[in-house]
Amino acid sequence: MSALTIILISSVVLLLLLLSVSIYFNIKHGVMIIKYTEGIEKTLDTLDNRYESISKVLELPLFYDSPQVRAVVDDVRTCRDSLLESANILTSLSQDEHEEKKSN
Repeated sequence: MSALTIILISSVVLLLLLLSVSIYFNIKHGVMIIKYTEGIEKTLDTLDNRYESISKVLELPLFYDSPQVRAVVDDVRTCRDSLLESANILTSLSQDEHEEKKSN
């Protein structure tokens, strides 16, 4: 075997090894991204359900005029609004990524 053949074979083996490592990490990270996306979707569904139930409770008239009760109702309103804001942020991030994929 000539030196050129040995260099060529070793280069091919090295490139195949690097390709194998690259494929392994691509699959590993792809699975992580899929799990992350599914977790976000499940969280968004839960947030949507909680938002609806909190909104229904807040629409009911308040019969007790205590400042403590009113403070709790205001806290619940704040929590409801923060749930909506969190869900909007998460969905806008996923929509931005989806639009970027479409444009490419």
